[in-house]
Amino acid sequence: MGPVRYRILGTTQAIRDDGTAVPVGGARLRALLTVLALRPGRTVPAAVLVDEVWGAEPPADAPGALQALIGRLRRALGSGAIASADGGYRLTAAPDDIDLFRFERLTGDGARAHADGNAAKAADLLDDALALWHGPALADLPDRTAEAARWDARQLDARRTRLAARLALGLADTVLPELTALCDAHPLDEPLQALRLRALRDAGRPAEALAAYDHVRRDLVDRLGADPGP
Repeated sequence: MGPVRYRILGTTQAIRDDGTAVPVGGARLRALLTVLALRPGRTVPAAVLVDEVWGAEPPADAPGALQALIGRLRRALGSGAIASADGGYRLTAAPDDIDLFRFERLTGDGARAHADGNAAKAADLLDDALALWHGPALADLPDRTAEAARWDARQLDARRTRLAARLALGLADTVLPELTALCDAHPLDEPLQALRLRALRDAGRPAEALAAYDHVRRDLVDRLGADPGP
């Protein structure tokens, strides 16, 4: 089998170079691939794999069950995809073979381009980064709450920066629907709210911007007991 790329920003998938998916059936198998893909090229101790794949209910013969699962994953991906070393296993992939790490690289590049005043480059990079998401992060990880929350926050940061870049490009009317939806979902996110006010102003709707500001101010006072920041 040729090179494989992995998706974990959504349901866990393995994708060949030609775009076809490698069948990775079964919740446990996808969970195992997710745990390994979170640490590409690094050996993950067997005990960590058992803990993250089975959680509080490991099988009676956990080492044997893990070996059986590794065998199934090797048959699906190719024998060289999973290496054994030092009491554990590693996915023989580079970080850029994993969508999560490509997302991290692209968002970092996009944020730097935005900070440098290159809004067009920032918007393009962040479009590419956000296009990598195909559902909730780490959807097949059994205990995903804490780790997924971190990546969900990174996605929101990327969306916020992309919207700021598009606003800098004079696309206020275009960004308003997404901004409005995000502000409704995150009413206490002041940077998002500030972007929406700027977009309303730039779209020639200053009365709506002032009314929206008053609503945000009252909402923050009611919920947090504090006025908005400068």
